[in-house]
Amino acid sequence: MITSTVEDYLKALFLIDPHGKSQIATGELAKSLQVTPGSVTSMIKTLSAAGLVVHQPHYGVMLSDAGRNLAVHVVRRHRIVELFLVQILGMDWGEVHDEAEKLEHAVSNEVIERMDALLGHPTVDPHGDPIPNASGELPRRALIPLASCKEGDEVSVARINDQDTDFLKFAEEIGLLLGSTITITSRNEHADSITLRSGSQEVILGLASAGRIEVEHA
Repeated sequence: MITSTVEDYLKALFLIDPHGKSQIATGELAKSLQVTPGSVTSMIKTLSAAGLVVHQPHYGVMLSDAGRNLAVHVVRRHRIVELFLVQILGMDWGEVHDEAEKLEHAVSNEVIERMDALLGHPTVDPHGDPIPNASGELPRRALIPLASCKEGDEVSVARINDQDTDFLKFAEEIGLLLGSTITITSRNEHADSITLRSGSQEVILGLASAGRIEVEHA
């Protein structure tokens, strides 16, 4: 039986390595799920026996084809629910992650497909994370970290990859919403900072914070 815990593990493996190209250490998975390494080891044995992961002791674990298919559909449910909560119910983009964590296990596939149609078959969630389509395929985009941009670059905010509520509020306050066009006015390598213009605001952003934002050339 596929439980919510099983789905959480599979989703976590997918989010660590969306393209399934590397083996994931149990310690990294434990950190992602905020559980003990012993709990991870026990669950991996269960998932391996069910054919949902491929586990090589001392090397790591990867999703099997069956595990990846299930993980992708959990991610699809989560991201569509997030967008529905923001666009239809008017919730703040910094508050929807935890709600979607609960609802992703409860909402049926039929309801998800109706949400998807109502939203116009979106390709990204409120934070810019890609939404897999009904066939499980992920849209591909050429995104770069804001921290890597050069002086004079004009880019569009495409993804906030840190969904911490405080960071999302901070990004909103300085005008770094999805689709916003920003211009890099200067870089200061000694201060590890980047200065950008967003609308009428000029903002100095540390490179660590800028690394949490992904952009595409406008």
